[in-house]
Amino acid sequence: MARAVIAGIGIDYELIGPADGHVVALTPGGRYARDTPGLRQLADNLVAGGKRVLLWDRPNCGASDICFEGSSESDMQARALIGLIAELKLGPVALAAGSAGSRVSLIVAAKAPQAVSHLILWWISGGPLSLAQLASYYYFESAMAASHGGMAAVAQLGTWAQQIERNPANRDIILAQNPERYIDTLQRWALAFAYSESSPVPGMTPADFSALKIPALIFRSGNSDTSHTRRTSEWVHELLPQSTIVDPPWSDQEWNERLTASLAQGRGLFEGWPKLAPAILDFAS
Repeated sequence: MARAVIAGIGIDYELIGPADGHVVALTPGGRYARDTPGLRQLADNLVAGGKRVLLWDRPNCGASDICFEGSSESDMQARALIGLIAELKLGPVALAAGSAGSRVSLIVAAKAPQAVSHLILWWISGGPLSLAQLASYYYFESAMAASHGGMAAVAQLGTWAQQIERNPANRDIILAQNPERYIDTLQRWALAFAYSESSPVPGMTPADFSALKIPALIFRSGNSDTSHTRRTSEWVHELLPQSTIVDPPWSDQEWNERLTASLAQGRGLFEGWPKLAPAILDFAS
């Protein structure tokens, strides 16, 4: 375990694998930490194939600092990863990511293409229903708590429990926020998830996609997946100049089955991710 301060934000991370290995930066979805089941197993599989792997907690996730600055949460997290890659002198790295991590990785590649060698993306969030749900999932409960009970009420939410447990200073960061300014920030961050007919991914414009000359591997989303629609994955593939799209190493119902198991049995959403290792190793060789 290690920690770096990037633009005033404390970032917890871990580097595993051979020091001379090509680096793969793994980024999960949601606000999940780097030790979420499935992620470390994927990292171990990549290390076994000769890669060096960066596992990191995004701001607002795991043991890293909470931060409410930036035009959007994804943009803020992307800037943190750009800074972390530079601080650790790792680039250019392969970015491998799913769900929210895929969005962050795309923004990183658009803002700092010189730091990225490959893009490997799956479960790319998109579509009107998915993006509307994400805005509510991430921000509505916290905004309501701040409105009714101030920042003390926000600090009591389960949304932030793990982050405070792993990094007690996060409670002070939350309590230091001005409630009205905090709600304004969440309104702005929610607006960043507005569906667009011109781009499949919030925070990315068609020009951003067309300018990316980085080799990209896209795993096609399941036809049954309403959170990461198949059309979103295919649209991203169509917009990236050097993109390859393939079917993933799991069934069409993977997302639905993982989500059901997570809610009913407390199992990890990312348990199937280690199966991606062979394709990642082949593509980023």
